[in-house]
Amino acid sequence: MTEFKRPDGRKVNELRKITAKVGVVPNADGSAIFGFGDTVAIAAVYGPKKMHPQHAQNPEKGTLRCTYNMLSFSVTERIRPGPSRRSQEISKITEWALQPVVMIDEYANQVVDVHINVLQANASTRCAGINAAAMALAQAGIPMKSLVSSVSIGKLDKQLVTDLIKEEEDWEEGEGPTDIPITLTGDGKISHIQLDGKISIKQLREAVKLAEGAYQQIHDAQVKALKEAASSEQEIQASSAKNVGGEEKK
Repeated sequence: MTEFKRPDGRKVNELRKITAKVGVVPNADGSAIFGFGDTVAIAAVYGPKKMHPQHAQNPEKGTLRCTYNMLSFSVTERIRPGPSRRSQEISKITEWALQPVVMIDEYANQVVDVHINVLQANASTRCAGINAAAMALAQAGIPMKSLVSSVSIGKLDKQLVTDLIKEEEDWEEGEGPTDIPITLTGDGKISHIQLDGKISIKQLREAVKLAEGAYQQIHDAQVKALKEAASSEQEIQASSAKNVGGEEKK
C-alpha cells in the first residue's frame, strides 16, 4: 500500500504548528490566542458580572455565554460581517463544550461572557476557538474542573487524518470528506463531538482514538502558555515589591 499523502505533507496523525498565549487583551478579565497553523482564534472573557437582560438571569447558578465570530478578513474571499446562522450555532456548541468543566454555580444571576474572534481561517476554527476560550477562562480565574482541548478529525475518502485544513474539507476523491470536531476534558471524557459526513461506527471509534492522541499535545501547549503567563506575572509583582521596598529605605 502507498502511504496516504496529505496536501500539506503532514503525516495522517500530525497536527499543524500550535500557537498558544494568554493575556493578549489587557482590558479583559482573561484572554488567549490559539492557533493551528494558519487558523488563529482569540478569546476574551468578561465576568462574572450581572446578567443583562435581567429576564435572562438564572437565580440558581451563573450563565456561560459564548459568542463566536469570524472576522470578515479572516478568509480569502471576504465574508459578510456580523452574526450568521453558522456563528450562532458554533457559539452554542462552544458553550456545550465548555459547560462540563466550568464551575459557575455560585454566580447566581451573573454571566461569564466569552467572546471568540477568528482572525485567520484555514479550517478547524471552532476547535481553535474552544481551545482559546478554555485558556482565557482559566486565566480569568473562573473555577474549572480542568481545561478542555479540541481537535478536528477528518475522513478523506477512507483515510482518517488529524487537524483538517480547508483543502481537505473540500476533498473530492472517493467518498469525499467527513469532518469530526471533538473536544475532550482533562479526565478523557468527550464534551463535544460533531459529525458532518458519513462514517462507520468502527472508524468513528478510531477517530476518537486519533483525537485522544492529539489531546496531550494541545493540552500541553495550553498549560505551558498559562504557566508562562503566571510566572511572568509573579516576576513583575516581585520586581514591583522590590522597587517599593527600595523607595521606603530611602
